[in-house]
Amino acid sequence: MHIKTVYEINFQNNGDDRGFLTSIEQNSTIPIDIKRIFYMHHVTQDRGGHAHIDTDQVIIPISGSFKVKVFDGKAEDIYILNDCTKGIFTPRLIFTDLYDFSPDAVCLVLANTHYDMKMSLRTKEDYINYIENLK
Repeated sequence: MHIKTVYEINFQNNGDDRGFLTSIEQNSTIPIDIKRIFYMHHVTQDRGGHAHIDTDQVIIPISGSFKVKVFDGKAEDIYILNDCTKGIFTPRLIFTDLYDFSPDAVCLVLANTHYDMKMSLRTKEDYINYIENLK
């Protein structure tokens, strides 16, 4: 796990006088098989604040804007997500915080595993201890 493994993805867009269609295909547009899809909306507080032990995700701003802070135990980076034709790939064992949601924000997440809370590290302290023990 390293902060450089997080990256922006540009989705394929097809447009004409009717508007645009943006497509996402597993293992083509995005580097994962999709097992779970969820979205957050009407967000009133920060989200995330954890790392997944076994889950890779793609985070997409369907509407509005929000920020994503990623942390690998040493370095951090911030992504401003405000374009529904782009998303970010966040691999397992990257600690992620989502915040500064605009009132109209809708955040779509594509994940390669089914949800299991036991497979997440819910605090930075737990996360740092876990990755230190991997060495």
